[in-house]
Amino acid sequence: MKKEIMNNVSRKLSKVGFQIKKSSPELLIVAGVIGTVASAVMACRATTKVSKIMEESRENIETVHKCMENPETKEKYTEDDSKKDLTIVYAQTGVKLAKLYGPAVILGIVSLTSIVASNSILRKRNAALAAAYATIDKSYKEYRNRVVERFGKDIDHELRYNIKAKEIEETVVDDKGKEKKVKKTVNTVMPDGVSDYAKYFTNVNPYWENSEEYVEMFFRAQQNYANDLLRTKGYITLNQVYDMLGMKTNKAGMVVGWVYNPENAVGDNYVEFDVKPVYLQRENGEGLDLAYVVDFNVDGNIFEMM
Repeated sequence: MKKEIMNNVSRKLSKVGFQIKKSSPELLIVAGVIGTVASAVMACRATTKVSKIMEESRENIETVHKCMENPETKEKYTEDDSKKDLTIVYAQTGVKLAKLYGPAVILGIVSLTSIVASNSILRKRNAALAAAYATIDKSYKEYRNRVVERFGKDIDHELRYNIKAKEIEETVVDDKGKEKKVKKTVNTVMPDGVSDYAKYFTNVNPYWENSEEYVEMFFRAQQNYANDLLRTKGYITLNQVYDMLGMKTNKAGMVVGWVYNPENAVGDNYVEFDVKPVYLQRENGEGLDLAYVVDFNVDGNIFEMM
């Protein structure tokens, strides 16, 4: 019983320690900011007492000079004595000022050290995350290449976006002007079926037109524009491409993108849109709407590649 209690206490303490370690950058930055403000306040308060110290120092210095100039004490009070006394006065003044401003200076140094330490921890964590992402991204791309090599690109799309064939009925007009219902098989996806950095291009997009020829032309033009930007700037983020296509940006798109380096390519050195028409299941589950799954051949985290 006693051992079990000790184990429970040990586990709880261990979890608390881990939470503190996890939140250490935030705790350090908060402590640093508070400490910096406190050190400034302490320095301001210390400044109000400086005049008294300096006044005492001036009085002592004047006393030394008077003794040097006084004929009665000049013979006994030599120039070497005055130099020693002045050195003592300056040293005492310096010690008093150090004691006065010392706490504020020490607190300021500790606060700045906390801020620097917080930044150092975050940089190490970001480096670790970038390394982990690079490993996962490489493994995932190799896996997809093996799937494409063995089963083909169509199967890869079906598995990746959870595309399923479904038979639907639609009304068409024949050569005689009569309407009739025909059945056809289409590729369907659920609203949450898209993964990775792919997006749906749907009828709510500001650039949408109910014409496959227009959609093909639109994506080709934007892809060419993206490649022009890539070659001109040397890099382009996924969020910039999302903006070009009228799609919502996200946090990942801020750091993921493409890098152009013809001498030492880190990726494909070009932007490519993989556009596939599908029928998107409506959120209420009633009916299907034509849409396009748009995927991108991103190189990865461009901040680690430049």
